[in-house]
Amino acid sequence: MRALLLFCGIAGVPVLALLGLWGGGLIGGVAAGVMLAAVGLPAAALALVWQRDTDKLADTLRHAMLENSKALQRSATEPWTGTIARLARGVERLSRSLAARATQVEEMFRATEAIVERLPDPLLVLGADRAVRRANAAARVAYGTDIAAVLRHPVLRGAIDLAWKTRAPQAVDLQLPVPVDREVRASVIFLDPPLADGGQALVLLSDRTREKRVERMRADFVANASHELRTPLSSLIGFIDTLLGPAADDPPAQIRFLGIMAEQAARMARLIDDLLSLSRIELNEHQPPSDSVDLAAVITRVAAGFEPRLAARRVTLVLPTEAQVPLVVADDEQMAQVVSNLIDNAVKYGREGGTVVVSLSTASGGRWPARPGLVLQVHDDGPGIAKEHLPRLTERFYRVDKARGRATGGTGLGLAIVKHIVNRHRGQLLIESGDGQGMRFSIWLPVAPEAEG
Repeated sequence: MRALLLFCGIAGVPVLALLGLWGGGLIGGVAAGVMLAAVGLPAAALALVWQRDTDKLADTLRHAMLENSKALQRSATEPWTGTIARLARGVERLSRSLAARATQVEEMFRATEAIVERLPDPLLVLGADRAVRRANAAARVAYGTDIAAVLRHPVLRGAIDLAWKTRAPQAVDLQLPVPVDREVRASVIFLDPPLADGGQALVLLSDRTREKRVERMRADFVANASHELRTPLSSLIGFIDTLLGPAADDPPAQIRFLGIMAEQAARMARLIDDLLSLSRIELNEHQPPSDSVDLAAVITRVAAGFEPRLAARRVTLVLPTEAQVPLVVADDEQMAQVVSNLIDNAVKYGREGGTVVVSLSTASGGRWPARPGLVLQVHDDGPGIAKEHLPRLTERFYRVDKARGRATGGTGLGLAIVKHIVNRHRGQLLIESGDGQGMRFSIWLPVAPEAEG
């Protein structure tokens, strides 16, 4: 059809004129036929060649759009005519140039993706609708499914809105409660023009928890140590003065005073050890453990060290009877510290000649999180404590009976250590008691992924 139209455009007028002359008798039939052949045949050939070349040019353009380089090369090597040949070669060069640039852009995009993915700090890319387009590996590890909750933080939301309004970078300090309490420096950078994938802003979340806790740890350590060490230091100084003065020539008094001084020095050593341990735990509380631990084996190992004390107070320790329990995501050393502190509390404050029961059970839902977990319980049959004291038991140096606590050698930090270890493990601690009901400590810990499967 296109060839017929082209033929009509080229030879239409001459052919009609010749037909008119022949019909008017001005020229003979033979002459008219010769002239028609002389005009029509070249026009028909030209129309056919033009149609062929335009079809080839259309194919070349189509292959260029599809980035079909092999087909493009074949099209470029076929015979062309005049202007069409130059157009085809231009299309081929343009296609090769665009393909090379597209390859460069793709390589740059992949490099950018790799850099963003490997950044040590969490990075979020927000679209024009301010929803998360992309989150790098650090963000997924640090916040998991809580990224949306982090973006709803009113301070961060205000910084994002201001960045959109002013087109200028914004920086704010956040206190994030999920998935664990942490302090973060958030930087919001508006992008103009936006990224290729539509990203309109970057949100960089730099965790400052460790630095802030180091600062607080120094201040707390000095305050706590000076407060708690004052009493035993005063006792030591008093006994030393007595030994140097009135008791200088009194051997029985010297022996008695030296025994008391040894107890006070041991208490000071325990206090400093617990303060240092608590400080180390708080320093890394925002970083969850990643190892898989057999909690039943930890309990067996820790319980073996309590045999002398159990015998001294005639306490029966009942260990877990489950044949096999799933592994938990935990730090082996810190779990041993938790078990040791809980059994130590039960033996120390439970009934002399009583029973301490340690148990393990799987649990999910109800009072515990919905995901699979393992519950460690330590229960004694001692006098227990009144319910109003329960919320404060995990505070530093909180004692229900201060005189009894010091007499038993407690530092007042054992349950605070337990609480912070449980927080680091993304677990939950539940304390139950009542007058005459004994104490029950329950700790829920998440099951290791391989155990879930």
